[in-house]
Formats: sequence, structure tokens, C-alpha cells
Amino acid sequence: MQEEKGTISIHTENIFPVIKKFLYSDNEIFLRELVSNAVDASQKIKRLSALGQYNGQVGDLTVDVKLDETAKTITISDNGIGMTAEEIKKYINQIAFSGATEFMEKFKEANDANEIIGRFGLGFYSAFMVADRVEIDSLSYQEGAEPAHWTCDGSTSYEISTGTRTTRGTDVILHINEESQEFLNKQRLQQILDKYCKFLPVPIRFGTKSKTEEDGQDADGKPQYKTVEVDNIINNTQPAWTKSPADLTDQDYLDFYHELYPHSMDEPLFWIHLNVDYPFNLTGILYFPKIKNEMEIQRNKIQLYSRQVFITDEVKDIVPEFLMLLQGVIDSPDIPLNVSRSFLQADSNVKKINNYITKKVADKLNEIFKSDRKGFEEKWKDINLFIKYGMLSDEKFAEKANDFCLLQNVDNAYFTFKEYYEKVKDIQVDKDGNIVYLYTQDKAQQDSFIAAAKAKGYDVLDFEGPLDTHFAGYVEQKGGEKIQMKRVDSDVIDKLIAKDEQVELALSEEETKKAAEIFEKAISRADMKVEVDALPENDLPVSITMDEFMRRMKDMAKTGGGMGFYGTLPDNYKVTVNGNHPLVKRILTSDEAEASQLAKQAFDLALLSRGLLTGPELTAFVKRSVELI
Repeated sequence: MQEEKGTISIHTENIFPVIKKFLYSDNEIFLRELVSNAVDASQKIKRLSALGQYNGQVGDLTVDVKLDETAKTITISDNGIGMTAEEIKKYINQIAFSGATEFMEKFKEANDANEIIGRFGLGFYSAFMVADRVEIDSLSYQEGAEPAHWTCDGSTSYEISTGTRTTRGTDVILHINEESQEFLNKQRLQQILDKYCKFLPVPIRFGTKSKTEEDGQDADGKPQYKTVEVDNIINNTQPAWTKSPADLTDQDYLDFYHELYPHSMDEPLFWIHLNVDYPFNLTGILYFPKIKNEMEIQRNKIQLYSRQVFITDEVKDIVPEFLMLLQGVIDSPDIPLNVSRSFLQADSNVKKINNYITKKVADKLNEIFKSDRKGFEEKWKDINLFIKYGMLSDEKFAEKANDFCLLQNVDNAYFTFKEYYEKVKDIQVDKDGNIVYLYTQDKAQQDSFIAAAKAKGYDVLDFEGPLDTHFAGYVEQKGGEKIQMKRVDSDVIDKLIAKDEQVELALSEEETKKAAEIFEKAISRADMKVEVDALPENDLPVSITMDEFMRRMKDMAKTGGGMGFYGTLPDNYKVTVNGNHPLVKRILTSDEAEASQLAKQAFDLALLSRGLLTGPELTAFVKRSVELI
């Protein structure tokens, strides 16, 4: 072959400095691009052989990544289709930069390397982020082809001559520049290969590794071992998501989960195998992990691949927000390697994928609920957080989830929305025809209120989860205008579900006024409003409650529910004095000092039951209690 020098056909000479400048922060992706190219070339020779267009031996297609720290080179070698000198000139010199002018115009302000890499065929040229000289040595699969050698120093000039390769395939040799010496480290390259190439469909070899294997027995008959060097194959070429679900056992899915998350101590609850080829291509496996009962969105748990090449674990626009709690893999060739936020937000396939995943998750949950309700209930504490999150944030998911979402009461019984409505509709109905759902957000602290509700034959829902303040509003909205959610401690039970029959107040108007004055003076707090009310004699003498609306708004403000104004307001409570309780009658007939002491004691007991008695007030209460004993 005659040696040839030339100039890469681009319209501007500063393309390489621009690549280096804009891609510098993401320079590790050079290895992803070059290894992916090698894998593509390897798969192409397999396809040509299968089609009868190549009659030679396909042979071993393992891609080699070699590090030479002394020569300061990294070499990526494949046994794929190879290239002729003319193909190198076409694909490397011309097509790779056919869009260079447009690139310069559109991406001057780019911040994300993925906005550029691959967009204009620049994948190969990512090599110049880390190398000051790149060589290609290639031999085409075509019969009679001559080996070709290409070299470029990062300018627009190149040289092409006869190559030295004697077998089909391509070597890409990078001469690493001074700024990129970190890549001349074996551990660093292993880390990058593990990140991007762990599941590529062609074996990737990176040198060798030591392995211990059994080597007979010693004199005592005990096994002895030896250390041998074996190929360091960094990838699983057939990960579980590429196989048919019919060919996988539960153990296969669990093994793959631990391959993805080797440090996870928990087993996933269940999983969904995604597989669709129309109107887009998508495969993957999503795992449902055990979720702590706290609002921690576990980012970066779902990995996005394109043809088994890792792209990113930032999948916000592809996966619905509420499913970011899941773990696993999504692989779609319809999402290119140059994935970027602006691309994802504009691409129609991404929206379809998002909707498909939502539907698959809802269908899977519904299937489990119908086929194994008991098992579904047992998993409820681990899955209810993201189901509720999904219902609050995704209308299409909510439509399906209304059939399998469960309401759990304080006795750990579970009900669908329809079942619970039927359970309480004839009992927990007030004089205006409203059906009242009572709930607690702290069973221990609100126990006395729960007991009062149960004494009336009422049921109390357990709403202790981090999203349940918001979810209470959802239940009201979906239940219709006659459904009201009230926290069990937001008023005395006779007021929460007010009936037509009224309890008579045993106090005269004057005694009622006097009782209110005694308690107001003894309490002396601006945030406590005293009311004397007619309640059953066996109810508590004093109850402290906060209005349902105000408390709910304040709770939503704390969890970012857009109610910030309410979060700035001070807490205000209602102190309900039971005018029919014997203690109140005793207070009215006591002298001023004793009446004040008894009123303060009854109030502090109510505070104590709410967890509101702390500091000096708690100390004074304990001292007073001892004196009264």
C-alpha cells in the first residue's frame, strides 16, 4: 500500500480542542465508546456469517483491553469485521465529522458529554480526550484485503499506510497524554470496564487475574490449593434480562439481583420482567426492594442500558418518579448512547416507555393481589410507600391501584377501598350523613383516643406512614363528597362523629362559666382554648385536640406539600373540659387553691397523654402528683 498523508475533511480546525474542553469532565467514557465499537465490529462478523456473506471461521470474538504502563498505551483489540484503508478514510476521516460544523454551532455551550458523544459520530474521537496520538491497525474480513494502518495526533492531519495485522479485526492504540495518566492504572481501567461494560454481549478480557483452585491433597488427606492465572473476563455476556422469562428460575432472578447489587443484604420482594418490541424496543428487570418506612427516594438504583452498554443510572425521565424506589435494569436500543436530559424530555419513545413501565408495574401488583392476597398483605408494609406515592403522583397508576391499594387498621386487618366503605358506612355516619374514616398517625401516643373510638364500636385506620397525611386527602377525594377523614385525636369522639342524640350537660350556665374560668386561669396559655362540653360521664375529664384541617395543613407543610404558609403558624389546641365528669363537680366545690391545683393536674394529665408535657412543666407535674398522693 502506498503511504498517504491527508487532512480530515472538516470545516474548522479547532474541533479537537473543543472536544477536549467540553468532554474533559466525562473523559472516562472514551473506554465505553471504543469497547462498544469493538463489540459492534465483532457482532457484525457473526451476522455476516449467519447470512452466508462470510464463509471463513468466525473464531474467538473476545475483545481485549491491554494496558502497557511503560509505553503509556491502552490498546483495544477485536476480531471483528476489520476495515480496509478506504473504509478507514470513509468512516474515520469523513463520516465521523460530517456534522462537525453543525456540532460547533449547536453544542458550544454543552455541559454534558453525553449531549455530544455519539450525536455526530464522534464516539471514536472521544479517544482524543485522553490521547495525544491514536493509531488504528486493521485487517478487513474481505477476501484479499490488505492490512491498513492509520495514525493521527489530534490535529486535522492523518497518515495512512500498510498495517501489520495478520488476522481479521482491529487494534486501536491510544498514546495517553500527560493530563490523563490516571488511566494508566490497572484498577482505574477495571473500575471503568465494570461500570460500562459489565453486561456487553461479547466477552471483554482485561489481562489476567489470580484464582485459587484445588490441587489434590496433602499428606494428611486434606485438600490443598494452588494459585493460577486465568483470563480476567469482566462481563456477563448473557445477563438475565436478555433471556426469556420461561428460561429463568426464581433463583436466577435472585442471583442476578445480587450481581447488580453485591452489597445488598436483603432479598427483593418480587420482580417484573419487561419485554416489548412494539411500538418501541425495551427489555429489563425491575426489582421491588424492601423499603424502610421513611420517605427516602433511593436515586441511582435503576440502571439504563442501550444494547447492553451501560449509559446512566440517572433515569428520572424514563422511569416514573414514584418508581425510582425500585431497582434493576432497563435496556432499550431506542435510547441512544448520547442520552441527555433535553433529549429525554423531547423524545416521544421515552414517554411511551414511561407509560409502559407504569402499566406493567400496576398489572403485576394487581396480579399478585388477586392470586395471593395473603402474601400481598404480608408485603404491604414494604410496598405501600411507593404504591401511595404512585397514586398521589400518577393518575394512570392510581386508576389501577384503586383496586389493590389496602387500608390497614390498628388491629392489622386489611381492606380495599370498597371493602372499608362497606365496613363503616352504616356505623361511622354522622347526623349530616357524612361517613367518617377515623385514623391515627401515632398509635402509642393517641391510644386513649383510639380506645374511646373503639368503645363506641368505631374502627380506626393506621396512617403512620410518611405520606399518609397527603394520602388521607386522596382517600377523601376518591371516596366522594360524603367521605371525611378525621384523625382520632382531632376532637373528642362525640364531636368527631356527631349524632342526633345529645348528652345533657349536668352544669348550670353559671357553673359552666365558672369551670371555664378556673381552667383558663390554671392553664394560662394563649395556645390553649378552653371549652366546657357535655360528654359522657365516663369519658376523660380533660381532652386536648387540634382541629383536623389546621393540623393536616401543618403536617403537609412539614413534608413539602405546598402548604408552607400553614407551617409558619403557631400550634393552637382546644382543651375540652367534660362538664359531666365527677372531677369537674369536685373542682367547682373546692376552695380556690385546691380547685386550681386539681384543674392543673387534670390538664397536665391530658398533656401527658399527648406527649406534650416536657421540661419544667413535667417536673412540676411529677412533684405535684407526689404531693397529691
